Amino acid sequence: MKRVLIVDDEPMILEVAQMSLELAGWEVSTAPGGEQGLAVAAAEQPDVVLMDVMMPGLDGPTTCLRMAEDPRTANIPVVLLTAKVQPSDRQRWANLPIKGVLRKPFDPFALADDVSRLLGWS
Repeated sequence: MKRVLIVDDEPMILEVAQMSLELAGWEVSTAPGGEQGLAVAAAEQPDVVLMDVMMPGLDGPTTCLRMAEDPRTANIPVVLLTAKVQPSDRQRWANLPIKGVLRKPFDPFALADDVSRLLGWS
């Protein structure tokens, strides 16, 4: 069973993503922001973190960098979730330790497959 942590400040996104992945048979944890996401990722060691880019406080890119600096979370793959997919946005993320980017709004019926594809899981 895959274990995923979803980090997003929008309760509706958390709920839809959680239900989508649970229906696919995944174990899901959630966090409403970057600071909480760091703590949950370190404690629970999920197989992947799905993370919003724009969050108050600690944003997604900064949270990714902090995860990469922490030996407890450095090897956990991160996939960004964002509505911002302009070429300039993608350039800013080019140096981040991420496995990919999924566009919001995402297809809840395809979310597990989309994440699996980005990570090379069959």
